[in-house]
Amino acid sequence: MKKVIKLSMVALVASLVVGCASTSDIENLQSQIDGLKTSVAQASADAANAQSAAADASAKAAAAESAANRAAQYAQDTNSKLDNLFKKSQLK
Repeated sequence: MKKVIKLSMVALVASLVVGCASTSDIENLQSQIDGLKTSVAQASADAANAQSAAADASAKAAAAESAANRAAQYAQDTNSKLDNLFKKSQLK
């Protein structure tokens, strides 16, 4: 019984607090919501820009890796040719 009375009192106080919201309070909340919507839109745009920049960086990194692999292969081929020339010069 005491529990029911306590819950009733809490519900009564909550309804009085909520029921006493004025128009200025509602307008204040609406302006805050509008500000948050703007912030969310900006954050979304920033995230899209960051994702685009990351994709560009990834493509450039892949191209650089490919170029480095080609350069390493060319260096290995050149070293192999030089070794063969050295061996031929030693046989004579």
